[in-house]
Amino acid sequence: MAGQAQYEELARQLSAVGAVKRDLGRILPPDCSAGSAGVLALLGRHGDMRMSALSELLAVDMSVTSRHAAHLADRGWIERSPDPADKRSRILHLTPEGHAMLVELSRRSTELLAERLDDWTDAEVGRLIALLTRLRASFGDCRTVTHRPTAAPVPPPPVPVSEQTPTTRTPAQAT
Repeated sequence: MAGQAQYEELARQLSAVGAVKRDLGRILPPDCSAGSAGVLALLGRHGDMRMSALSELLAVDMSVTSRHAAHLADRGWIERSPDPADKRSRILHLTPEGHAMLVELSRRSTELLAERLDDWTDAEVGRLIALLTRLRASFGDCRTVTHRPTAAPVPPPPVPVSEQTPTTRTPAQAT
């Protein structure tokens, strides 16, 4: 099992992954935010789905999901259709333009990764993929795990009166 220092370094390295995500965000088209790209990717991977399912996958409030869906629908990348099973709900699905945008997003991210990792061997890239896949599996579906607060620190036992350091304050100074 890894030691405390290794876990601390791993935490620092995972925090630094934000720089990679920011670079990936910079290559997005101006009218496609990272959130929009995430919605397109989920619809591309999972197919048509209800807004509530998308909200759960994104691990965000329905109002956020609704804004993403409206943004994507305004650009013609998704369509919102009534759910035949529940007319109050909407089913989201990619349009041909949405599929084309998803292909473009994939091309851009693949090119950036190929550029930044051009000095890596195929084996190193494969090992990174395997390790990241294993890391994700170790955490399971983070969106459905409730946060478990750490146990409150146990206060030290009270010091017996006989071992306490006497004070030299007068009652007026103690206030």
